[in-house]
Amino acid sequence: MPQTARKASQPTPKGTKSTRVRTKAAPGDEVGAAELARRVAEALRGFRRDRHLSLDDLSARSGVSRAALSQIEGGRTNPTLAVLWKIAVGLEVPFHDLLGTSAEQSVRVLRAGDAIPLRSSDGRTESRLLSPGGSSSDTEVYELRLVPKAVHKSDPHAQGTRETLVVLTGALRLGAGPQTHELAAGDSVYFRADVPHYYENRSTRETRCINVIHYAR
Repeated sequence: MPQTARKASQPTPKGTKSTRVRTKAAPGDEVGAAELARRVAEALRGFRRDRHLSLDDLSARSGVSRAALSQIEGGRTNPTLAVLWKIAVGLEVPFHDLLGTSAEQSVRVLRAGDAIPLRSSDGRTESRLLSPGGSSSDTEVYELRLVPKAVHKSDPHAQGTRETLVVLTGALRLGAGPQTHELAAGDSVYFRADVPHYYENRSTRETRCINVIHYAR
């Protein structure tokens, strides 16, 4: 999964107790990150070529810097969840196509170990694609996890995009445009995702959701 940059540890003042929690990367994290970088780099090169876009063109359309796009396309960095969304919007492609998961088969199984989780830049939100590539170009299904008190802000998706969110565990505050909604386990909501929106874990434990994204055609 994408690895996020870590800030250098600051010394803890005497007489205080450090609250920093050290987490150990799960087995296969580095392998998953490398595979994700390879898939995205390959897909990005293909989409840019097909659309006759330069790096500068795509930078202007996506809001991602030319330098960052070059790093991603060269497989030299692991893009975050927010950056990948911006690139997908700039290319006008479904998010899962950018992950290189599309395939035309009558039956396609996506194994749990093959669905590489994507993290937000602060590492507090994780999204994992659940819908196998090729299942639908209009709909994607994700598992969304937020640690306690995590807030994940999302830029507007492509025009006409809608989301259906089902809260499985924990509690969530959803903000979509000027509206906010408090959701508990078992609640669901359908909203326009072509406006700025955010997800905030309001509970003291992990919040887990199913997120279904519908693209307009």
